[in-house]
Amino acid sequence: MSENTSESGATSAAGDLPQAAKPAAPAASWEREVLEKLVFATLKEQRAHRRWGIFFRIATVLLILFGTWAYFDFSLGGSDAEALGRHTALIEIEGAIESEGSGAAAVVIPALNKAFSDSGSVAIVLHINSPGGSPVQAGMIVDEMRRLRKGYPHKPLYVVVDEICASGGYYIAAAADRIYVNKASIVGSIGVLMDGFGFTGIMEKVGVERRLLTAGENKGFMDPFSPQSDKHKQHAQLMLNEIHQQFIQVVRQGRGKRLKETPEMFSGLFWSGARAIDMGLADAYGSVDSVARDIIKAEDIVDYTQHEGLPERVLKKFGAAMGAGAVKAMVQGGKPSLQ
Repeated sequence: MSENTSESGATSAAGDLPQAAKPAAPAASWEREVLEKLVFATLKEQRAHRRWGIFFRIATVLLILFGTWAYFDFSLGGSDAEALGRHTALIEIEGAIESEGSGAAAVVIPALNKAFSDSGSVAIVLHINSPGGSPVQAGMIVDEMRRLRKGYPHKPLYVVVDEICASGGYYIAAAADRIYVNKASIVGSIGVLMDGFGFTGIMEKVGVERRLLTAGENKGFMDPFSPQSDKHKQHAQLMLNEIHQQFIQVVRQGRGKRLKETPEMFSGLFWSGARAIDMGLADAYGSVDSVARDIIKAEDIVDYTQHEGLPERVLKKFGAAMGAGAVKAMVQGGKPSLQ
């Protein structure tokens, strides 16, 4: 009995061993599943990281390419213009005639040279919408217009007026072969001004003393915080008269016998486009399209205007131009202006 019992116990003990080992199998399977999930998750994350890295690299390259294109502002010119064949060259002057913007000599002159030198251009149209500005910038543009007209006598240079072509804008227009306007356009204002402010009375009232030291008795000329002397006023008036005569000479030379001069023509007044035609300040009605189609006989129009690049547009968007304009107005006050 004892032997059977022990054998039975041994058998029972031996039979319990597999049952005791069974829980180990699920534990190993669970650890393996977790490890596999971690590995797959890591691989998935690495693939996603690589994909995003490729995406951002491509996006960066495209952004650089776009920025480069916008900065250099590729336009229809050169080979593109030649591919169009016979065409009318267009140059836009929008806004004030000053050292920056579409009315700057540094912007207009290269566009004029490119338009005249292109073998496909039949004629050049300056599309002007300007109230005036710097006599220096306008004078440089006029000098280049005259030079190019002599160098390319077979290519006429026309001006088409938009809303307004006054003062410095008309200074430029007068040097063209012909001037086309709308009957309601504003034309003229042949005069020169120099403006500023005087704060001496306000300073005395608030008790502010102006302390200005100069080397040279006239170095404080046009200082807004100092009283204006008769000597300085006379000197400024003589200078304005001289620039005014230069303006009148440009108009007379450009318009020639077409002018019907009156005492008020050079007084600084301006007139409608219809009246300007009657006075000989303009030639006829016309738009850019009608001049290209009916006068030049080349309906294809190619824009040679040098537009602002991406950096300038971004700076202006964030207000840098406003700050620069305020500083410019403070520092450069008192300059002669064709406005």
